[in-house]
Amino acid sequence: MVRTWNRLDYTFKVMVITALTIYAVILCRDIVIPLAFAVFLSLVLLPVVKWIERRTGTMAAVTIVVVGGTVLFGFLGWLLVNQIIGLVNDLPNLQERADKFVNDVKGLMWSELNIGRSELNQMVQDFLKGASVYLGAFLLTTGNTLATMVQIPIYMFLLLIYREKFRLFFASLMPNSDDELAWKKDIENVTQAYITGLMLVTLIVAILNTVGLLILGIEHAIFFGILSGILTVIPYVGIFIGALLPTLMALITKDSAWYAVGVIGVFFFVQFLEGNFITPRITGSKVSINALAAIVALLLGGKILGIAGMILAVPAIGVMKIMLAYSHRLRPFVILLGDVDKEE
Repeated sequence: MVRTWNRLDYTFKVMVITALTIYAVILCRDIVIPLAFAVFLSLVLLPVVKWIERRTGTMAAVTIVVVGGTVLFGFLGWLLVNQIIGLVNDLPNLQERADKFVNDVKGLMWSELNIGRSELNQMVQDFLKGASVYLGAFLLTTGNTLATMVQIPIYMFLLLIYREKFRLFFASLMPNSDDELAWKKDIENVTQAYITGLMLVTLIVAILNTVGLLILGIEHAIFFGILSGILTVIPYVGIFIGALLPTLMALITKDSAWYAVGVIGVFFFVQFLEGNFITPRITGSKVSINALAAIVALLLGGKILGIAGMILAVPAIGVMKIMLAYSHRLRPFVILLGDVDKEE
């Protein structure tokens, strides 16, 4: 009875600390978002830093990796912005095609569904108004996030320079044991493998979707392919959002609806490969998260940090599951987070 009470008391304290932490994150979201991305990117680049560090000093290795990583991600960002500029420049032409598509749909609904003209016009206006509101919010959030991107390389540099201090700090918080070094190394290795694998999966999905859209001749295929790869980080929802935009583009710009069917087919096929072959082989099953935990994490992340929170939610809960697996008192929570059928 005493042991059970102690466990409940410990769990209650952890929940209170978690609630206070979430509240602090909401208050300091402008600081937390770039810092969180810097932590994950630092974990990805840490093996490269260690490899260069053996040939030079710590300062030189970190400088080389951070500058190189910034240039690489800057190039990817420039490529994405270039695609966005091309899409924006093409908007007048797309709007004309979109108006024609909407008029065709209206005519079909008038003739086939017997919906009144005034009612149908109101439906279209409500849809366009809602879409513009969500698009505006998305662009505003993206703009605010891009405005803080300059902080990420600075945080990465400092995190990699002082990584030993952080390791000793977190190690001192955990109870000592004979195999202390082994499980700490295991946490570091699994976390690095998971974050690196997740970014590799994102890159592969982006390339596959881009190639598929280019084969179909969809306009702005590179932009839609990169966007779909990024949205893959958001489970279950990201794939539908990523497929929706190129599908609409195919309906607007192509004479046949079969192009839109082809786009859906490409995304379905890539999603099948990602879920059954790519992700299991790259990230493995040690940090597999069940659908309920992923959706709850997705909603909470979006509520707390917006779009950035939705992107960070699943990697964060994957890392949290790794940490919980090495805590005797909190290990039962792993059962709630993990996909039991896939656990090794």
